[in-house]
Amino acid sequence: MKAKRALESESQSGLARPALARADLVDKPTRRRFEIELEGALKRRNGGEAKLTGALRAVARLSPALRATMAEATGTMLRRGSFDRELYSGCLRSLAEEDDRHATGLLKTALGSDDAGGTAALSAACFSRDPALTSSLGKLAASRQSHLSFGAETARVVRGEANGAHLAALAPMIKESHRIALCVELFVPLVRAEPVPGTIAPALTVLRGAERHLGRWLVLGEVAAAAGDATPIEEARQRSAMGPSSARAAWTLVAWALMQRAAQARRLEPIASPATRPTVELVARLSDRPSADRDTTFLFRMARAGAPSAKPMLETLVKAVPLTDEVGLRAAMYLAKDHGRSELRDAILEVGRGNGAGVGRREELRGVAAAALWDLGASEEAREIAEDLVDSKIIGNVAWGTLIRAAATRSRSGGGNGVGRPAAWEDAVLTETPFRWIQWGWLE
Repeated sequence: MKAKRALESESQSGLARPALARADLVDKPTRRRFEIELEGALKRRNGGEAKLTGALRAVARLSPALRATMAEATGTMLRRGSFDRELYSGCLRSLAEEDDRHATGLLKTALGSDDAGGTAALSAACFSRDPALTSSLGKLAASRQSHLSFGAETARVVRGEANGAHLAALAPMIKESHRIALCVELFVPLVRAEPVPGTIAPALTVLRGAERHLGRWLVLGEVAAAAGDATPIEEARQRSAMGPSSARAAWTLVAWALMQRAAQARRLEPIASPATRPTVELVARLSDRPSADRDTTFLFRMARAGAPSAKPMLETLVKAVPLTDEVGLRAAMYLAKDHGRSELRDAILEVGRGNGAGVGRREELRGVAAAALWDLGASEEAREIAEDLVDSKIIGNVAWGTLIRAAATRSRSGGGNGVGRPAAWEDAVLTETPFRWIQWGWLE
C-alpha cells in the first residue's frame, strides 16, 4: 500500500519520470506498478496471475530491485506451501536464471520441502552453480519417487556434479504424465540456455524413444543436439526419408531445427533455411504445446531464419487490415521486414497508437505492436508509444513498454538499434520467449 500511495502522489504532483539508474533499467514508478500488482496477487489469487507472472518474467532481468521484491514474494509462497501457483514458479525461475543473490537461499528451502518445491524448483536448480545446493540435490537424486529423482539428477548433470549414468538408469522408469511435465517444465527452459554437458544424452535418447508427441520429441532432441549428440539429427534425417509425405515434411523441419540449434551452440554459421512449406497443422505438431493450442512458434522460428517458404503462411495470417490479433501482428512484422510489405508497417503503427476500429480489443495488442515497430527500426514511434504503455491498465503493455525503454537506453549507450535502422535479431524486443510469457502466460 505504501508503494501505491507513493505512486499516486508522484502522479498527482506531475513530476517527470526519473532517469533510469545505471544498475536498474526499470524506473521507480514503473517498478512500483509491478510491486503493487505483485502485492495484490499475493493477497488475492485471480485469473490474471499467469500474465502478471509472464510480465514479471520478462522484465526481471532489467531490475535488481524488482527481483528483490519477487524474492520476498517467493519466500512468502514457500512458507505457505503454494507450489502450484504460477507466481511461485515464475518468480523462482527468474531469480535462478538471473543468478540473483536471493536465489540460493530460496532454492535450498524449496528443495528441502515436500515434493522438493515442485518441478519449478528442480528446473531453477539447473541454472544455479552455487555449491550450497549440492547436498540437497544429491539427497533428492536418491528419492524413491522416480520423477523427483530424475529432475534432481538432471540438475546435477547440468551443474557438472554427475556423469549421467544414474540419469540414464532412471529414464525408463518415468511415466508418461511425468515425462510430459518434465519435458515442458524442465527441458524447454534448457533449450533456451547455454549447452549442457553431453553426459545428458543417453537419458534423453531413452525419453525420445518413448515420446509420441513430435513437438516434445524436438525439445528433447534440441537439448541433446546442443550438448553435442548427433543421434537426434541422424534419426530425424532417417525419418524424413520414409513414411507418408506429411510425416517426411515434419521430420525434415525437425532435422533443420536440430542442426540449427547445434550450430548455434557451437557459434557456427546459420544453417540454410528449409524449403518445406509450413502449414497450420504442421506447425502445431512441431510445438511443445498441446496441438489444440495451435501454437505458431515454429512458423516464427522459420520466419526469423529468413525462410522464404514461410511467406505464404505468414500472408494467410495477415488477411486484411486493421490487424486484430497478436499472431497477425507478428506475421505483419516479418512480412514488412523481409518480404517487401512496407504498407504493413503503417498498419502496425495504427495498432500501436490505438487508432482505428476495434480499439477496445486492440488495446491488448498495443505492446506487441510497439515492440514490432522497434524491431522494424521505427525507433522514435516505438519509444513514443512505450512512454504511454508504461501507464497502461494492462500489465502486459507495461512490460512491453519497459522492454522497449530498456532497449532504447542500451541503444543510446552505444549499442543496439539505431533510429530508423531495423534491429538486428539479437537486439530484437519481439522475440519468442517474452511473447510467450507476456501475451500467452506460458511460463516455462
